[in-house]
Amino acid sequence: MSDAASHYAGPVSHGPTPTGPARLGLVGATGLIGRRLIEITSEGETVRIVGIARREASLPKGARVEMFIAEPAKWGEVLEAVRPRALICALGTTWRKAGREEAAFRAVDYDLVLATARAAHAAGVPNMVMISSAGADPRAKSFYLKVKGEAEEELSRVGFKRLDILRPGLLIGQREGDVRPLEAVARWASPVIDPMVPKKWEMYRSIDADIVAEAALHLSLRRAAGRFTHDNEAMKRAARDWRAKHGADTV
Repeated sequence: MSDAASHYAGPVSHGPTPTGPARLGLVGATGLIGRRLIEITSEGETVRIVGIARREASLPKGARVEMFIAEPAKWGEVLEAVRPRALICALGTTWRKAGREEAAFRAVDYDLVLATARAAHAAGVPNMVMISSAGADPRAKSFYLKVKGEAEEELSRVGFKRLDILRPGLLIGQREGDVRPLEAVARWASPVIDPMVPKKWEMYRSIDADIVAEAALHLSLRRAAGRFTHDNEAMKRAARDWRAKHGADTV
């Protein structure tokens, strides 16, 4: 494994091995959570990330990851060839990157998420973990939260054996080449603001990206069937379980 990317041009020979690390598919590898997933798994031997992206991008230093570059229409073929144990979806854009156009935002956070999920299910991937957002609700007044909620609702109909939806509040972490001034200010102020947030709004409190990534890893390896939604506190518990089992392997 290395940080080299492969351009997908047809079936590949990679497949899960009985004695090797568990292989997890990842879309959204270049974002905050995606990069941390790669960094965390690169430090251990029990899990390896197989990333799929539309274009090449810089990877974390020392990354031990398989990256396939392909158009989204081919992602299902990659997943069918690789057969990961689960798919982690960290896809997502921002209102600014979408040019403040609703259709452009929906094209990524709804259309691409659902198309990838359906392709993964058709390829035989049994489990999926989706990184969503606190407050996601198809009836929300906020367009952002409404789209996230609609995506969650449709994912529940895809047919995965297990679906875990993570709803983090404000993510704390260093984004690569993605300056978000308002988010940076909020991260700086969060230690003071979080304790003052009323209980009914506690879902929006800040959470470290490492916790979300570790929770996603732990939940992706769970075998119990069903649909599960996780808020900040549930993700912290899942992250503790990951560290308890794999901490010595990733120090």
